[in-house]
Amino acid sequence: MDIKIFMASFMTTSMLFFLLYIPTRLTIPISNFRPVMKYFNIPTTNTSYPVSFAYLISASKGDSGKLKRLVKALYHPANYYLIHMDYGAPEAEFRDVVDFVAGDPVFGEVGNVWVVGKRNLVTYRGPTMLATTLHAMALLLRTCRWDWFINLSASDYPLVTQDDLIHAFSELPRDINFIQHSSRLGWKLNKRGKPIIIDPGLYSLNKSEIWWVIKQRSLPTSFKLYTGSAWTILSRSFAEYCIVGWENLPRTLLLYYTNFVSTPEGYFQTVICNSEDYKNTTANHDLHYITWDVPPKQHPRSLGLKDYRKMVLSSRPFARKFKKNDGVLDKIDRELLKRQGRQFSHGGWCSKGGKNRGCSDLRSESFGVLSPGPGSRRLKNLLTKLLSDRFFRKQQCR
Repeated sequence: MDIKIFMASFMTTSMLFFLLYIPTRLTIPISNFRPVMKYFNIPTTNTSYPVSFAYLISASKGDSGKLKRLVKALYHPANYYLIHMDYGAPEAEFRDVVDFVAGDPVFGEVGNVWVVGKRNLVTYRGPTMLATTLHAMALLLRTCRWDWFINLSASDYPLVTQDDLIHAFSELPRDINFIQHSSRLGWKLNKRGKPIIIDPGLYSLNKSEIWWVIKQRSLPTSFKLYTGSAWTILSRSFAEYCIVGWENLPRTLLLYYTNFVSTPEGYFQTVICNSEDYKNTTANHDLHYITWDVPPKQHPRSLGLKDYRKMVLSSRPFARKFKKNDGVLDKIDRELLKRQGRQFSHGGWCSKGGKNRGCSDLRSESFGVLSPGPGSRRLKNLLTKLLSDRFFRKQQCR
């Protein structure tokens, strides 16, 4: 039995490394879709902005409508956007997203929105979600300059404009990582730490649930387990450490988490809190507004209009999860993002000023101009609190 378990673990780990490091094909906003690295149109003028972000936006079956709305709400010429549509989504949905990116004139002019052409099959609670995140991180590190990496799903939505986000983060140390973490695993020690699972998404084209191995394993003694939120904002330095680190810890933990339940909720937390170089760079927060039922269910509550005031008062830049075209999204667009119809969120790069604050075109004379609003002040207050001596040191890895 032990040999069978070892062989199963070895096979799935090998497939995970293969999935992470094989060349990936991306589609870019031009009519012909070609391999990624040679044909990226990288904007060089985004150095006009104090900081920039690299986004991975993940979507699955039925998410194309939410995804397109999210990209428009998030877009800014200073940032970079990599979209991954799960292989389980129909080809028609995937082509719809590709056509959306390829057909937008601003995306085409700036050249900073891309779609992963060779899609991964992502299994809920399996390591394939982590594999997709690490692969995207590696591509973005090799391709463009940015300061923080943010992973979102199509069910997320911003509560501040990108001008607000850039302005609020511009005064932060570039090595800060926003990773919600805890070493108090409680019931998760037995339900997450000991079980052994196999993710069929590592080797199969057919989507299915994770497989459970009958025999369990003992808890690790060479490193300490941590858990937390799957939604993070990672510094470029820590991202480089995870992908091309100078020591073996990220790879050792990748081997361990290949057979772990709910890998995205533990991998980055365990890596950073066991690293002597990075454990003191953690702000213990995911900067998301999320609410749960009591007792909590497997997924968080869907947010609606009754949650709007609490979302704003939380001062957090992102919230989840939302249903497609829920009325609260219209309220967020209108009151927080100053976004009209299918246009972009308000920003100095595209706003004409005055009463007509709609953003639909890139105004070259305004490139590099920031126009932060109340959202920036709210977010700055939250960041100041999180990084104050009272909270920052006490909330770090223990």
